[in-house]
Amino acid sequence: MTDSALPLTRDYLRLLCNRVPMIDVRAPVEFQTGALPFAKNLPLLANRERHEVGICYRKHGQDAAIALGHRLVCGSVKERRVQSWKAFMDAHPDAVLYCARGGLRSKLSQQWLSDAGIDCPRVEGGFKNLRAFLLDYLTDACSKQEFILLSGMTGTGKTDIIKTLSRSIDLERLANHKGSSFGQPLDEQPAQIDFENTLVLDLMGIREHDPHGSIILEDESHNIGGRHLPHVFVQAMRNSPMVVIELDFDERIETLWQEYVVDRYAQTVAHVGEQAEEQADQQFADYLRNSLLRIRKRLGGQRTKDILALMEVAIERQHADGFASHRQWLQDLTASYYDPMYRYQLDKNQHRIAFRGNRQAVMQWLAEAAHRQVG
Repeated sequence: MTDSALPLTRDYLRLLCNRVPMIDVRAPVEFQTGALPFAKNLPLLANRERHEVGICYRKHGQDAAIALGHRLVCGSVKERRVQSWKAFMDAHPDAVLYCARGGLRSKLSQQWLSDAGIDCPRVEGGFKNLRAFLLDYLTDACSKQEFILLSGMTGTGKTDIIKTLSRSIDLERLANHKGSSFGQPLDEQPAQIDFENTLVLDLMGIREHDPHGSIILEDESHNIGGRHLPHVFVQAMRNSPMVVIELDFDERIETLWQEYVVDRYAQTVAHVGEQAEEQADQQFADYLRNSLLRIRKRLGGQRTKDILALMEVAIERQHADGFASHRQWLQDLTASYYDPMYRYQLDKNQHRIAFRGNRQAVMQWLAEAAHRQVG
């Protein structure tokens, strides 16, 4: 089959909205910088081979680079790569494939699959066009879509509420970070491009399924850990109405204690292995200390010193008192730092608050508001 007869698609909305399985034939180093969650990296060229071909292209031109590529990927190497594509197509007959820009690599991969008796559509423009489509979709959606921000003091369980709502996007889940200094994950955050892609895909999934009604988001700063929200999305959030959860101080401390102490310690033990309790203790203690020290400039030297002293006592006693002593530094940190900061932000945005109430009242209001325009 000639190159011009091989199937080509530019139906980006269908591919992305339906999360059509994709073969990403870019090199692993390219895939790691950003990809799509339903794409599998089955490269035409390995990292080293891509590097060598790139040098050849710059020194001797395209024809020489193509010839080198064929020499590097031939015989059993070529057969293994074609077999990996065939196996993916057997499991996902509706799959498509792409490279960086829809050029030589995806064309050659498509041709080799065709020679093996499998026709797999190639995405026109490759990952570059898919990515551009997502960013354009985000810009357009932010100009039309109404969002509602769920806000409230630290420890009000905003993320738990977000998870119960069908028309919501859990930004902290996408960023793999809880959004505060103590929200660092045990593993890594996604690449920035991956974070942005999954954000737009979640937005697209809601809007294309049912375009009517508001979408609920947690009130976040422009950074969630080491990942930042796209500027156009941040602007849309800052122009959106807010709903505020009100919960008494002691209840909030219990929520924070459970999440940042009890649950985090259990997760640390699971991460390092139950046979390495001493290592888990050390890693957990380092997590607490480092989380506090990240905000010492805003806390101030003396306040940081005082809270750190309470933290050290709690770390020393935690196995004897069932982690109860950790409540003390959480109370001090929340009362002297987090609450004043959130109160200041809420005071600045009083004009945007559409509703405030306890957890049950807020959940009911949001469930109803998700299917109407708040305005």
